[in-house]
Amino acid sequence: MKNLKVIAFDADDTLFINETYFAETEEKFCSLMSDYLSHQGISKELFKIEIDNLKLYGYGIKGYILSMIEAAMKISNNTISIEVIERIIQYGKELTEKPIVLLEGVEETLQALHGKYKLVVATKGDLLDQRRKLHNSGLGKYFHHIEVMSDKQEIDYCDLIKRLEIEPSEFFMIGNSLKSDVLPVLAIGGYAAHIPFHTTWEHEKIDHKIVHENFMAHEKIIEVLKKLK
Repeated sequence: MKNLKVIAFDADDTLFINETYFAETEEKFCSLMSDYLSHQGISKELFKIEIDNLKLYGYGIKGYILSMIEAAMKISNNTISIEVIERIIQYGKELTEKPIVLLEGVEETLQALHGKYKLVVATKGDLLDQRRKLHNSGLGKYFHHIEVMSDKQEIDYCDLIKRLEIEPSEFFMIGNSLKSDVLPVLAIGGYAAHIPFHTTWEHEKIDHKIVHENFMAHEKIIEVLKKLK
């Protein structure tokens, strides 16, 4: 890793809490629709619709609101009231107002790396929402570049690296998703570190272990500093 020039950080559940808020919102949605299906059945239907809609809406709160409305219509056989739709929209608006809670060791890690490497954010989600969260987090001062990506496939990382004018071997990605933050980066020849978060969206899970010379796993983000001395 001696040739590293750029260190990229995922945002949601790597820098600050995110999935916890979505899980809380899903619980409220399941309670709202509990006259029609079990909580498990509602969650399953919502997840299926979310995944189907990714190609249309991408990641983020806006797509999630639309998926909840579509799920409610399907679950109720198009009998839900305007009041229920209004409640779902309110759930989404409340998501945009959640406090920004930094994860342990994040700012200390950024302070230690700032000025030594070019630090960037590489995250999925809604552009406006991600910029709002980064601004409110107070972390924006540490980053040279913020990239809100429509997806995190190999081609997306290749495009990012091209814009940063570096080689894959000069790129190090840190994130909580093995599927999005680790596997595609390793595949193009970069380095990646997995920092797990206690809650992981089902869509981001993988069913196999990763063994790769460019891969590392740590329980806390600050532990990556030991590898970067």
